[in-house]
Amino acid sequence: MQYQGGCQCGAVRYRVEAALDQPVTCNCSRCQRLGSVLVFAPRSAFVLEQGAENLTDYQFNKHVIHHLFCKTCGIESYALGQTPDGAEMVAINVNCLDGVEPREIAAHAFAHDGRAL
Repeated sequence: MQYQGGCQCGAVRYRVEAALDQPVTCNCSRCQRLGSVLVFAPRSAFVLEQGAENLTDYQFNKHVIHHLFCKTCGIESYALGQTPDGAEMVAINVNCLDGVEPREIAAHAFAHDGRAL
């Protein structure tokens, strides 16, 4: 299904083709503090419609995931990275999708222990 989303102030906007049937929570030092609920999609299913100039990139640990957040409101609505097999992917913060109530979606813990990575 196609969704639209973005940051709180509206400077960053995107659309993504994604399934919300397997959302996850991650316990890494960043996601746990943010309370992110994530769904993953191929990078080709994601289109940044506006706000590229308003994004700041934060990387930590192994520096393999680009945590992109709005430099006006500070919201990280998505991140870019690669799957274990090297495919480009996007991690969408379900909390930032228009018309979606993330508290109604049953999220599962991410299969890997984020704290240990």
